[in-house]
Amino acid sequence: MKKNLYTADAAAVGGRSGRVRSATGVIDLDMSVPEGLGGKKGATNPEELFAAGYASCFQQALLVISERASDTLDKESSVHCSVTLFQEGEGYGLSAILDVDLKKFDEAKTIEMVRQAHKICPYSVGTRGNMEVELRVMGKAIPVQAEENVGVAEGK
Repeated sequence: MKKNLYTADAAAVGGRSGRVRSATGVIDLDMSVPEGLGGKKGATNPEELFAAGYASCFQQALLVISERASDTLDKESSVHCSVTLFQEGEGYGLSAILDVDLKKFDEAKTIEMVRQAHKICPYSVGTRGNMEVELRVMGKAIPVQAEENVGVAEGK
C-alpha cells in the first residue's frame, strides 16, 4: 500500500532562462542554459539540480542499506552524479552516471551495497526504464542485470 511521505513544491518562470523557487523559499535560483551551451555564468540548470538531487538521494539509500546490515558508512563516503543532456532526432533526453566511493568497504561489498541502493533509491526507481543510469564504484563501471531494474516500486 502506497503511503505518501512528503511533497515538495517549486515553480519555474521563464524556462531555462528564468528562475526557480521552492515553496519554502530555500531554493530561489536563476536558471540558464548550461554555460557550455551559451548560457550565463552564475546560474544553474535543470541537469545540475537533478544531479544534486540524485546524488543526495542515492547516498541516503546507501545509508539505509548500511543501517539494515548493521554497518556504518564512512563519513567521507561519497556519491558523484553526472547528468548528461542529449539530443536524439527531434527529442531530448537525459542519462546519468552514479560513481560511489564508500571508503571503508572492499570492492565486492561496495558493489553489492550499490546494487541494493539502486533498487530502493526513489530517483533510481523513478527513472528506471526511462533513462540510462550507469553505476560505478570508484570510477569502474559495474554490471547491472535487467532483472535488477524491473518491478522494484511494485514490490515484485
